[in-house]
Amino acid sequence: MSDSKQEKIQKMIAMQKKFIALDRAQGVEASEYFAPDDDSEISGFREEYRDLAMDIVDIAHKEKGSKK
Repeated sequence: MSDSKQEKIQKMIAMQKKFIALDRAQGVEASEYFAPDDDSEISGFREEYRDLAMDIVDIAHKEKGSKK
C-alpha cells in the first residue's frame, strides 16, 4: 500500500472519529450534514471525505493496473 493511500485512509479515519465524537456530544441533524452553515464544524466534511475516498479508489486502480 502506498504511503499516500495510507495517509488518506488515516485522515478518513480521523475524520470519522471527529464526526462520531461531535454527533455523540451534540448530535448532528441531517440538514446540518448535507447543507451545513459555513461556520459549522462539519462544513466541507462530506466533500473532503468524498474526495479522499475517490483518490483512494484511483490509487488502488493504478496499483492494480485496472484503470488507465
